[in-house]
Amino acid sequence: MDSTNPGNVSHDSGEVSKAIRFVPLENNPEVMSSLVHKLGLSSELSWHDVYSLDDPSLLAFVPRPAHALLLVFPVSSAYEKARMEEDSSLPDYAGTGTEEEVLWFKQTIGNACGLMGLIHATCNGMTRDLIAPSTPLSHLITKAIPLDPPSRAKLIESSNDLATAHASAAAEGDTIAPAPEDRIDLHYVAFVKSANGNLWELDGRRKGPLNRGKLEDGEDILSEKAVEIGPKRFLKREEEVGGGEMRFSILALGPGF
Repeated sequence: MDSTNPGNVSHDSGEVSKAIRFVPLENNPEVMSSLVHKLGLSSELSWHDVYSLDDPSLLAFVPRPAHALLLVFPVSSAYEKARMEEDSSLPDYAGTGTEEEVLWFKQTIGNACGLMGLIHATCNGMTRDLIAPSTPLSHLITKAIPLDPPSRAKLIESSNDLATAHASAAAEGDTIAPAPEDRIDLHYVAFVKSANGNLWELDGRRKGPLNRGKLEDGEDILSEKAVEIGPKRFLKREEEVGGGEMRFSILALGPGF
């Protein structure tokens, strides 16, 4: 896995709004932590670099338990082929209400995949319990739960709180931010463990949330099984095609320092 910071990351789907575009976020744990804390997540949790998915000595640097992962990956031809093949057999997600296992949002804002990943990571699983009341994230959850996916997308489009916080975060980091109209060939996807113990892949560019399999009690999002059925699937796909894109980077949401 390439542990280098790929800089500002985003990728648009064909259905992304032409009218609304954001400056891409840098895949930086300090920037991402600052943003989610401003939006209402407790400072008990922060984002941390994951330098390896295999080396125990490097994994030991990541505070555990890890509650969510943000994977940055190249939108390669191999990925696009696999995505379209899987999506072709899936219906458009229409979930709504309090019985949903996960809260999923479709991305309709250009270059907002970083923000979408953060929303998916913080608004699901046990992390949701650490969102303070009367904050942008708590308001978003309350308003989104009874809505269908198209209405949830419009909710995000119309949120001044999210837009303002995103713009502030995009101005931070170690690299020069690209323009909102730029197309970036890297993309974010979130992985979370639900209250039911399932590993979910959450990507606003897909047709809905994707249940990747069951995790046992005590298995966090960086457990061997979670890594195998989650982010490693992306890495193995590129390895199998030979000479594939290997610009991957991962952040884990875990206890803050």
